[in-house]
Amino acid sequence: MRSDNNGSNGGVLGNNSGTTQGDGLFDASDDGYATSIRTVTLTPQFDEPAAKPLPSQRMRQQRREEPTDFRTSTPRAMTSVDDLDIIKRAKRPPERGLGSVLFKLTGGRINTGQSAAELEHQALVRRANRTVRGVYKIAFISLKGGVGKTTAAKTVGSTFASIRGDRIVAIDANPDLGTLADRERREHHLTVRDLLADGDIRTYSDVRYYTSQGDSRLEILASEADPETSESFNEQDYLDTLRILEVHYNIVITDCGTGIMHSAMYGILDEADALVVVSPTAQDGARSAAATLSWLTKHGYADLVSRSVVAINSTRPGSSSLDLDQLEDVFAQRGVRAVKTLPYDDHLGEGGPIDLKLLNKRTARAYLELVAAIADGFPDSVGKHASR
Repeated sequence: MRSDNNGSNGGVLGNNSGTTQGDGLFDASDDGYATSIRTVTLTPQFDEPAAKPLPSQRMRQQRREEPTDFRTSTPRAMTSVDDLDIIKRAKRPPERGLGSVLFKLTGGRINTGQSAAELEHQALVRRANRTVRGVYKIAFISLKGGVGKTTAAKTVGSTFASIRGDRIVAIDANPDLGTLADRERREHHLTVRDLLADGDIRTYSDVRYYTSQGDSRLEILASEADPETSESFNEQDYLDTLRILEVHYNIVITDCGTGIMHSAMYGILDEADALVVVSPTAQDGARSAAATLSWLTKHGYADLVSRSVVAINSTRPGSSSLDLDQLEDVFAQRGVRAVKTLPYDDHLGEGGPIDLKLLNKRTARAYLELVAAIADGFPDSVGKHASR
């Protein structure tokens, strides 16, 4: 029976006909079927989106696409942070006028901002506060007396000192009993002669012992009060004094004596970085001031004239009989750097100590414009008359 079954199964398989019976069709022992069976795996096909490149891949791709020749490539314009608009900019509150009152009354809720006049004032202060390297020496001169030269020197010095943070000193170099120290409240009666007699000057405090200082912070070095000895203040004395002062001060203002022919004047002119020629509004005084500029130009000081400023000073109340605009043109034609007009002021006309707080607004503004014009001539580098 067993052999018949084997034969019957073999016949069916051999003829490849009939009905398949049982699991014998897939018997692994049959070598014919083992080699004919194949396993096929079908993978579904979908249109999947491409994966986004990483940031580093994008940057590399960008660099490959950009031109590599820097000589022919044009860099793309990039917006700077400095070019961004500030949507809401803070405003400095007004310091004067009705806007200042409103700001204070409303606790800062109403801020109209600073007026055009305040902005102009701040611009002048910035000019007057220009940094000076080394020491800058300014001499105030005039041929005639009574033109307000000493008053102008003291007020300019006080205005500078009230604005700036450096040291400023004014020296009275008038050999004929100068009055510069009378325009400040004196702390003592020591003079430039006492300073020169002290052979142990080393520090700023040593020099400060001989000067007087007012509310503006301007220091005054007085001249000798004795007429019998004041005449002996000569060129060498001035130079010796200057060598001491220029070590400790940034701005040195010299109030010269009347005229330009006395002994100390030659040392003053040789050392000065700038002059302030003071002219009155009267015709004879203005003629003398113009003659002073002409004399300086003819005697080798043309460069000094070009660095100088003319101050037309009104010494009497009321309007001048001269056309001040024409007078300014006369001085401008002499080659000076600037011409400024100073109005008459009751406080300055008193002849006593000068307090900037007592000046009227018009006078204070005029002196601020004058010191700003002087500061415009400050050099940019160290050295006498450097980088002009």
